Amino acid sequence: MTGANILFVVIGAVALIGGLVLLIAALRHHRANHPTGVAMLIGGMMVTAFGLMLAGFAIAYTMAAPLGAMEPAR
Repeated sequence: MTGANILFVVIGAVALIGGLVLLIAALRHHRANHPTGVAMLIGGMMVTAFGLMLAGFAIAYTMAAPLGAMEPAR
């Protein structure tokens, strides 16, 4: 893995953990129809998904074969 890929994986992992912490905090202090709790739930889910996608695509990019290595089908 290159330095840039490691950086993306680290940023994604930090965002994933931060989103999960926000999501758990929102679930613990959730009150029905309270705007702050609802915003924390939505934000936590969005940050968690962003971190998972960022780290996942960085790992997939590292593991994929180069584009020029594939021969065209005849």
